Amino acid sequence: MPFAPVCPTISVPPTKVAADTYVIHSVQEALGQPLFVYLNSMVILGSQPMIVDTGTIANREQWLEDVFSLVEPGDVRWVYLSHDDVDHSGNLEQVMEACPNARLVCNWAMVERHTNCFDFPLERCQWVMDGESLDIGDRTLVALRPPVYDSPTTRGLFDPTTGVYWAVDTFATPLPDPGMGVADLDPEFWEFGMTLFSYGAVSPWLSLVDPKKYATYVDRIQSLDIMTIAACHTPVIEGPFIEKAFARTRQLPLIDPPPMPDHSVLEQIIAASAIPQPR
Repeated sequence: MPFAPVCPTISVPPTKVAADTYVIHSVQEALGQPLFVYLNSMVILGSQPMIVDTGTIANREQWLEDVFSLVEPGDVRWVYLSHDDVDHSGNLEQVMEACPNARLVCNWAMVERHTNCFDFPLERCQWVMDGESLDIGDRTLVALRPPVYDSPTTRGLFDPTTGVYWAVDTFATPLPDPGMGVADLDPEFWEFGMTLFSYGAVSPWLSLVDPKKYATYVDRIQSLDIMTIAACHTPVIEGPFIEKAFARTRQLPLIDPPPMPDHSVLEQIIAASAIPQPR
């Protein structure tokens, strides 16, 4: 397979972020830069264990090993798909096959958009929309769309029992070192990283929104009793850094979008990598 993804060379074990709650990590090297990007998912253990997003294709073997080191496949009762991007749905087929007792928490739009590449087992699906709740035995979770998102299918997930909010693609940032937490980052680097990812990789529409309406929407999420933010492309955010992360996110519609890499940058990357160019 000439276009098969390259397996990650860096492995980070699952991180316990709250009671019964673990973040599953994958680390991707940034293209053309000595930077790294997390591609995370999550597992909630409890009376009815849940997998939140299903990782990436490139990291499939390690991801499955990490997840099922925490929970037996037969014990998984829920698979929550936050949206249908490939870095969140990469191992969906493998998980649904390995976990015969699991229901897939998705929504109408996911099924309509992706039936051409995944045969959704409708009898095993539960559609949960933005603002709706889901009882998973020992806790009731709330699906809430985060402030920054790139798909109409997106719903974040708040667990009032632990105070963990799965923010999906909000607060995304590159890292100089995958071992760094947000407390280790230079504040200006962190702010620019969140801005670059928000505009360049997730939500270029931010420059079009009304700042007041957007601020009201941010309030909806920030007003939750959040103790920990976990998300796909960021280290875990806790303590005073939660307020700082929201403050930067709130400013996004007021910031001039940073320039994105164009074809000249691609040529520089190819030249630096000594990749032979087509004739």
